[in-house]
Amino acid sequence: MQIVSTITCPHCQAATTETMPTNACWFIYECQHCRKRLQPLAGDCCVFCSYGDAPCPPIQEAWEDGDGATCCLPQ
Repeated sequence: MQIVSTITCPHCQAATTETMPTNACWFIYECQHCRKRLQPLAGDCCVFCSYGDAPCPPIQEAWEDGDGATCCLPQ
C-alpha cells in the first residue's frame, strides 16, 4: 500500500508530497503555495483521490480486496 501522495494544486500547479493517513480522509487541503482550499471533486471521497498521484489508503485497500469501493467512508 502506498501511503505517500503528491497533491497537485489545480489553481497554481504546485506539487506537494504528503503522507496520507491510513484510517481517515482529508476533505479539505490548503495549498502550501497559493493558499487556495481544495475540496474533493464530485464522486471522490478526499483530496488525495481528486488531486493526488495515488488514491487514499482506504480506497487502495478496497481495490486490493476487490470491493471496487469509490468512497473511503466507513460502511
